[in-house]
Amino acid sequence: MNFDKYISNAKQSSFGLWKLNLGLSFLIPFNKPHRIKVKSIADEKVITTIPYRRRNFNHIKGIHACGMATCAEFSSGLLLLSRLNPKKYRLIMESIEMKYHYQAKADVTAEFEMTEEWLNTNVIDPLVKEDHVYVKCEINLYDSNRNHVATGYTNWQIKDWEKVKTKL
Repeated sequence: MNFDKYISNAKQSSFGLWKLNLGLSFLIPFNKPHRIKVKSIADEKVITTIPYRRRNFNHIKGIHACGMATCAEFSSGLLLLSRLNPKKYRLIMESIEMKYHYQAKADVTAEFEMTEEWLNTNVIDPLVKEDHVYVKCEINLYDSNRNHVATGYTNWQIKDWEKVKTKL
């Protein structure tokens, strides 16, 4: 999968977005049964969605907390990977924290934004001097009525692949 090409096409057309979602459903099979999708993607913002459907329900027929956390993780990781070269940088989620504000009884969207300045200040420039960096991303989740249902905080470790050491 030519990731950059799919991202670029998804920014320009609904067909490109459909192809990106199709490809991601194979690359990230965990998200497929939950039907987590990219709703829109731009250079500085991504919106993903998890539908209000039985498979995503908790015991009181709201969207499950873990489903919303997965949607939040997906949105921040996708935008970071779309701006960093995945062949140059490795991205691993170090931790996630969720704050739930309102019961989700409708489709939920996760919105993550980052500026070019934020990316340079927190990722690119520090990686010149450091082996790895940790960045904390804040993701806001809203139901289809624009109720702020949750806030997610994903902490990502970003490292140049040349600095990665693995045991064999």
